[in-house]
Amino acid sequence: MTADILDHLKMILREADVPFFSDAELEFHYVNNGQDLRSTLYTCLLIKAEDTTLSVSGMSCADSSKYFRRLASMYVPVNSGILQ
Repeated sequence: MTADILDHLKMILREADVPFFSDAELEFHYVNNGQDLRSTLYTCLLIKAEDTTLSVSGMSCADSSKYFRRLASMYVPVNSGILQ
């Protein structure tokens, strides 16, 4: 994976603001998705959309999973094949 692709993935996944993946994990998902950027983004955004609610001593942090699911919806793979 080139540095440009890695930077592009990190930008869309908002890794600077909400770090989640290591470079090795992003490379793994990129290769695992056939080096397809859109499929990799979809997979990683769904993984990142896990429930992130945090509650400690009566204080709570908002859940960001809906935000990442909305982002993932922009990269849903399209099945445009021919049915036989």
